[in-house]
Amino acid sequence: MTERTTEGGCMCGAIRYKAFGEPLGSGYCHCKSCRHHTGAPLVAYMVFTAKQVEWIPKAPASYESSPGKFRGFCRNCGTSLTWEGTHKGEKLVELHVGTLDNPEEFSPNEHTHFGERIDWLELKDNLPKFHASIE
Repeated sequence: MTERTTEGGCMCGAIRYKAFGEPLGSGYCHCKSCRHHTGAPLVAYMVFTAKQVEWIPKAPASYESSPGKFRGFCRNCGTSLTWEGTHKGEKLVELHVGTLDNPEEFSPNEHTHFGERIDWLELKDNLPKFHASIE
């Protein structure tokens, strides 16, 4: 059986990535920080361990948006690529689904920071809704 490889990158192509294996999870984040980072009303993401992600030719630039939490982006075109942090001692990388070559291959399975959502955003799914991150 072949291990799944997920590929994507920034708009200009200066940064590419491959993620190996299955993601730990996927979801929609409604937090203000994610909205500011992407300019979108919510962010669809997939979570991998840092060990699962390979950056080609190099990792994106990053900004420490809060203590120990980093936002990855392309310094060339500005594409928002990641949220990075740790959970239970494991370094995690949340890849933004919109940067995947084939985003239709993954479906979010939860909403995080739902309490911070924009009130005009109407959602009609039956996914679990967490008012804070699962940390």
